Amino acid sequence: MSLDPLLAITALDGRYRARVAPLADALSEYGLLHARVEVECRWFQALAGAAAVTDLPALDGAQQQAVTDIHAAFSVEDAAAIKQLERTTNHDVKAVEYFVKDRIRAIDGLAPHVEFVHFACTSEDINNLSHALMLTRAREILLPVMERLIGEIGALADANADLPMLSRTHGQPASPTTLGKEMANVRERLARQADGIRSLEALGKMNGAVGNFNAHLSAYPDADWPGISKGFVEGLGFGFNAHTTQIEPHDYVAEWFHGFMRFNQVLLDFDRDIWSYISIDYFRQRKVEGETGSSTMPHKVNPIDFENSEGNLGLANALLDHMAAKLQVSRWQRDLSDSTVLRNIGAALGHCLVAYEATLKGLSRLEVNAAVITADLMNRWEVLAEAVQTVMRRYGAEEPYEQLKTLTRGQQMDEALYREVLAGLDIPEAARRELESLTPSTYVGLAPALARQRSEPG
Repeated sequence: MSLDPLLAITALDGRYRARVAPLADALSEYGLLHARVEVECRWFQALAGAAAVTDLPALDGAQQQAVTDIHAAFSVEDAAAIKQLERTTNHDVKAVEYFVKDRIRAIDGLAPHVEFVHFACTSEDINNLSHALMLTRAREILLPVMERLIGEIGALADANADLPMLSRTHGQPASPTTLGKEMANVRERLARQADGIRSLEALGKMNGAVGNFNAHLSAYPDADWPGISKGFVEGLGFGFNAHTTQIEPHDYVAEWFHGFMRFNQVLLDFDRDIWSYISIDYFRQRKVEGETGSSTMPHKVNPIDFENSEGNLGLANALLDHMAAKLQVSRWQRDLSDSTVLRNIGAALGHCLVAYEATLKGLSRLEVNAAVITADLMNRWEVLAEAVQTVMRRYGAEEPYEQLKTLTRGQQMDEALYREVLAGLDIPEAARRELESLTPSTYVGLAPALARQRSEPG
């Protein structure tokens, strides 16, 4: 029975359900059960392929395919069947084991060998690899959205590489830049964090109750269990962690969550800056017919998408921060406090996805207001004081910084006053002419070139 969104406790499963739907297969309860079934099936196949496990014959082609189909064709109905078993077992991983056994028992020739399902495993052997599968699958969904964000911001940088703009340091007028250069700054920051997330390794373990292969050796003392386990974990696409307690210690999970947090913080910084630029009319927002900006002020077009993104990024990072800190800590060889935390991976990454899509929506409605940007800049000739005092330093003028500070600090200078200042300077005439040719809109340094420059990945 589907959940009515109006009855959902969390916004992710209610108001935002459509936005997070792409993550559902990977991070839902179904996604967790699917991953567990896959790990159980593939461990059975790995044991059947290990010569040292003499009591489990190698699978023939039909048997291999039949076992693979158990997880490859896993359905919501299969997940419901596992949940039904869990009502009896009161143990979620044991229910998965029984489900897989039932399916393997039905495969021709494999009924006598079903006890090799979950062989020598503790629940955490299954869980840690399942969570690694879930995380890597979620990354495959999130990274393309992150790349779209980087691409849209990059398009803004390219289109406005040459548009001069007043900088504001400490909220006050500062040396000019270009709008494109400011967008490129964010593009490069996000790209670096996305590259980092893309390169993160997931780790896994398959070494029994306390990480020492105790049960494995009691059954097959001559088998190379570290080698078998390493090959199995790496076959899933993960790095092998040889030193664990009952649990894989989750240090890599913390690294993943910190990676997403850093990306999110850069995006949050961008959301707030765009919000502020909208407030001073540097950007306009395209109106959407039928949309209401305010319940009482009909004229308003609010920057709601950037605000929505900001709020969801905050929620995501609060969860990711707690999870990263909590998951690295477990009493002695294992306690269960990580279990409920790991069940909220979907919540944390779901808020990430909602935020990314909100920023993309906001970007799709932006229009650059070049007239306002230019007028604001050309009304601030005092920003050229930096150039003037720097040229004065070159030619040995006495206390150039102090002279310009006296003339300009806290003052708004127009073109006439700027030229009057230049006329009184003791510098070579050629240098004076260069400064006279300078305007706020041409004093942008290498900003246009930097806006178009892209750093090499990784």
